[in-house]
Amino acid sequence: MATKQSPDITLYTNSVPNGVKVSILLEELGIPYKVKEISLEKREQKSPEFMKINPNGKLPALTDHDFNVFESGAIMIYICENYDHEGKFLPKDPKLRSQVIQWLMLQMGGLGPMQVEANYFYSFSPVDVPYATQRYIKETKRHYKLLNDFLEGKEYIVGNTYTIADIAFYSMVKFHQISGVKTLNDYPNLTAWLARIDAKPATKKGIDVPNDKLRELIEKPEKLDELSQKVRAIFKQREAEEQGK
Repeated sequence: MATKQSPDITLYTNSVPNGVKVSILLEELGIPYKVKEISLEKREQKSPEFMKINPNGKLPALTDHDFNVFESGAIMIYICENYDHEGKFLPKDPKLRSQVIQWLMLQMGGLGPMQVEANYFYSFSPVDVPYATQRYIKETKRHYKLLNDFLEGKEYIVGNTYTIADIAFYSMVKFHQISGVKTLNDYPNLTAWLARIDAKPATKKGIDVPNDKLRELIEKPEKLDELSQKVRAIFKQREAEEQGK
């Protein structure tokens, strides 16, 4: 049941694809919200204060009044159930709703984990592990092909209507370069779908929450190289500290 109270939302996030899902949805719905940037470099996501909100110590997370929500897919469902009163992004029709949730679960349990690992081994791992890198890039591409084939003759994933299923997949596909998928030339339907979502004003705003670092990674490839070197150095330092304990 949709709540009657006004939102009092704080989004805890950083420049990460999973966080983009939530900020884009909030911008689409025009919901007022505050942003708390969590420093990954300082490991603020592992602080006792943050882990009271998300005991898994991952981003994003959200508070609404005194209620905590974690896991990006669960956050999107919560927002829709409470503030998308027209069912625009999570349909009220039971079958359409089920289809949206099915695709959302595929992104959360399929493409998401595979592409995040591809991100890590391709761009950020302090150790070169070719087998792992290629495995996760291959799985990322498999999901891209699955979605590309499904989008044949369609504008959006479910009912030709833009929903949280699209937003969830967009948040991964948009940043494919980080994962070692250098172009989308093999996926014409996916490319056209991506362009449709790119053109939405809320998308442009949502990507830049809490800052424009993700956009920079897309527009300036040298920024990805800089970030990769920085993150690898951080991981090496942490590993050395752990071994020294």
